[in-house]
Amino acid sequence: MNLPINKQTILITGAGRGLGSEIAKSFHREGATVIINYRKSFESAKQLATSLGERAILAQGDVRNKDELVKIKQDLQKQNITVDTIIHNAIDDYVFNGDQRKKIDEIEWSDFEKQIQTTQKGFLNLIHVFTPDMKAKHFGRMVTIGTNLFQNPVVPYHDYTAAKGGLLSLTRTSAIDLGQHNITVNMVSGGLLKITDASKATPDSVFDYISSITPLRKVTTTEDISDAILFFASPWSRAVTGQNLIVDGGLVLN
Repeated sequence: MNLPINKQTILITGAGRGLGSEIAKSFHREGATVIINYRKSFESAKQLATSLGERAILAQGDVRNKDELVKIKQDLQKQNITVDTIIHNAIDDYVFNGDQRKKIDEIEWSDFEKQIQTTQKGFLNLIHVFTPDMKAKHFGRMVTIGTNLFQNPVVPYHDYTAAKGGLLSLTRTSAIDLGQHNITVNMVSGGLLKITDASKATPDSVFDYISSITPLRKVTTTEDISDAILFFASPWSRAVTGQNLIVDGGLVLN
């Protein structure tokens, strides 16, 4: 069984703003029903849902709290809606400005824990809550959001990069367990994106430098990575799982 995107219901975590909102727009444009999950960005999430109109559903909840995800699922069941595809985009509050980040001899374990709670625990909670329905349908697509800092750690985002590195491992190990149920699990990794709430503090000189050393001579946009994510939800990726696709204009060659 392979559902086309326009027959799928997509849950996007952290979709109230930034990259998450662009992911919602891409899937909605292709005919999917999108569930806009947000933790505290109500106004921007509501504005997004209103702009999309039909096939856009708001779902407040913190992925770190399994009970809140269970409530989202129960609310959807009341509307006879089941989730086919999950895009785990949510991260803990973060600002991408290398000059202001803590160096390795300054950062605390608590900084790592904050990121891990959302990226890894959040993804595990999503698996526990939503894959039973996917197994029953014998179809599911899960996509996590990574970073090209795995291969090119040019800025000291120690906590963020480590949390995403663990998420990549969890992406691959869960792909092995879930594959027998026709559930694929993949990761899409971008570089510095222009522009999200997290990257708006990045100096223009950094964007200019990245453009100058990237084969496509441009900084990757939220639209670029959002459209690439569509592949892993489409029937064309039916035999692809446990992979990490880097979308950064060729800055990192993998």
